[in-house]
Amino acid sequence: MSRLFWVGVGVAAGVALSRKLQAKVRQATPAGIAENVSDAMRELAGAVGAFGADVRAGMAEREKELQDVVDERSGVRLGRAGSRHDARARRADG
Repeated sequence: MSRLFWVGVGVAAGVALSRKLQAKVRQATPAGIAENVSDAMRELAGAVGAFGADVRAGMAEREKELQDVVDERSGVRLGRAGSRHDARARRADG
């Protein structure tokens, strides 16, 4: 009974090792390398998109801060969205 147990353990270890080895060999093939590169490119694109969203959010926050300062110091209330366009239109009208 003990020998049968150890044979089973050996077979299971051999199968597990064989599968891991096949996965490593697959990564070294051109198709595996292309898959790794495409995964890296997807991750990079996601990171760039997240960075862009953070930058836009920061810009909007800073623009609101600046609008508040202008309103406080000059008494001129700029529109929230498209404030530059609104200010130009007021100058052209007035």
